[in-house]
Amino acid sequence: MYADEARDLLLAKPHCTEETPFGPEALVYKVGGKMFALLIPDNVPARMNLKCDPERAEDLREQYEAIQPGYHMNKRHWNTLVLNGSLPPKLVTSLVDHSYELVFAGLPRKVREELSSQDV
Repeated sequence: MYADEARDLLLAKPHCTEETPFGPEALVYKVGGKMFALLIPDNVPARMNLKCDPERAEDLREQYEAIQPGYHMNKRHWNTLVLNGSLPPKLVTSLVDHSYELVFAGLPRKVREELSSQDV
């Protein structure tokens, strides 16, 4: 998977917003005001940071060379994916879903309920 495909995948998540609080080179994706992904599309290769369960994060880093500790993030809870085409697209999709779900579940109940009520 490459940057354009990753961006489309991120923007397809419900209630996702794309922001640039760190400057135009870093695209930040949020749900309920909380970040679940960061994409640096202009890096060669592009890089994407995703939140991850700490145990799973370590396992993924051991299995895939293109998954590294989160660059400029809490390395226990974030991974950086190098989007050079070496990671299976299903894995990247799964990791985006996992990050989104972790962040959504951590939102205050009222915010989760408000967002969920907009889905109806």
